[in-house]
Amino acid sequence: MGTVLEGEWDEVIDVVGQCYERLKQDCNRIGCSIKIDYRKGHNGRLESKTAKTEATLEREIRQ
Repeated sequence: MGTVLEGEWDEVIDVVGQCYERLKQDCNRIGCSIKIDYRKGHNGRLESKTAKTEATLEREIRQ
């Protein structure tokens, strides 16, 4: 399982912090592994990958 976030550093880290704060309300233990992949000059890759998948499937996958 995993979740992919794309955005500016501070925004992404803020989302991770918000997730942690919400989880600790209900969990006695939280394990988190973060992988960071920075590519200078490359933005919007998550959107382009989603669009390519939708084109291949010939249908929307977003809700």
